[in-house]
Amino acid sequence: MRSMRFATAALGAALALLTSANAFAGSANVAVAANFTEPAKEIASLFKAKTGHEVVLSFGSSGQFYTQIKESAPFAILLSADDERPKKLVDDGLGVADSRFTYAIGKLVLWSKDPNTVKGEETLKANAFNKLSIANPTAAPYGAAAIEALNALKLYEAVQPKIVQGNTISQAFQFVDTGNAELGFVALSQLMPNAGGSRWLVPQNLYSEIRQDAVLLKASAGNEAATAFLAFLKTPEARAVIEKFGYALDPKSGS
Repeated sequence: MRSMRFATAALGAALALLTSANAFAGSANVAVAANFTEPAKEIASLFKAKTGHEVVLSFGSSGQFYTQIKESAPFAILLSADDERPKKLVDDGLGVADSRFTYAIGKLVLWSKDPNTVKGEETLKANAFNKLSIANPTAAPYGAAAIEALNALKLYEAVQPKIVQGNTISQAFQFVDTGNAELGFVALSQLMPNAGGSRWLVPQNLYSEIRQDAVLLKASAGNEAATAFLAFLKTPEARAVIEKFGYALDPKSGS
């Protein structure tokens, strides 16, 4: 009986500690660029396990999120697919200036589900396809990078009639994945660890570096969960996940 009472008391103490920890746990709404969907989910799970805080993730295009935040959408953090919009939010007086940093550097890939379709830039030059999928270049930085690469190759005018646009990089990927386009420009992270098919990692000299910046929004400057999540993104644990999904890392952004 004594050992049972001890076990019951120990369990009660453990539950009290857990309840106490959860009482101090917070939450934050995070707007996440669509290309970062899978790593964000994994990092959010690790973050919750380590801190008790929860982040509620919304996925979409960076341009759409910028507009929504300007219209007072209740986000605490923007994880953008570029560095331009987080800077604009700071300039607009909506973002915390010293919170902005590059959490990932994206890579552009030409991809097809057919293992025999993509053979480097020659695939584009041959122009022997019906549909080429890209993300909306106005709203999605990976779409802008795709147009930049096509212009650098002097192929944009030739392939432009065959381009189909997704609102986000996720939709551009889906067009190829469902067979509605034979090939498309997607983020390397979307093909990790193994999406099959054939791919060409677009050389960096054909498009501007895709520096993906995070920024804390001023309205949530006092949100402990939000500030903790931004700090967690800089830890070796989170950066290992980011690298696993094919992104390059900015050495200045590590903790």
